[in-house]
Amino acid sequence: AHTIGITSCDFVTKRLYNFTGKGDQDPSLDKFYAANLKKYKCKTPADKTILEMDPGSFTTFDTHYYTNVVKRRGLFTTDGSLLTDSTARSYIDGILNGSIDFFKEFGLSMEKMGRIEVKTGTEGEIRKVCGVVNSSN
Repeated sequence: AHTIGITSCDFVTKRLYNFTGKGDQDPSLDKFYAANLKKYKCKTPADKTILEMDPGSFTTFDTHYYTNVVKRRGLFTTDGSLLTDSTARSYIDGILNGSIDFFKEFGLSMEKMGRIEVKTGTEGEIRKVCGVVNSSN
């Protein structure tokens, strides 16, 4: 869950500096938030500064992350895509208006994940970088 933890600029550089390969910014990202990141944190495309995934609340497991997502201030492309999927958007709205209990739902999802069988050998891998499949070298 992106409600807690940190990342580094190199995981969001493309959204800030070269989203479509033409030196542009991801239009789904709030322009003021992006400008702030560029000015104070990710000053160049090569910057590796540490960022809070949920600014102001990155050490607390809470629903503040969803407030940021609705404001188009999620760091990752996947955060922004939550707003374009009607099911995900409805879920976020439910969390924010209190009709969905985030903590209960999170607990249920952890129980469900706990029932997934362990993958061994060539059936799975522990990734060195979460968003990239390990190379076979």
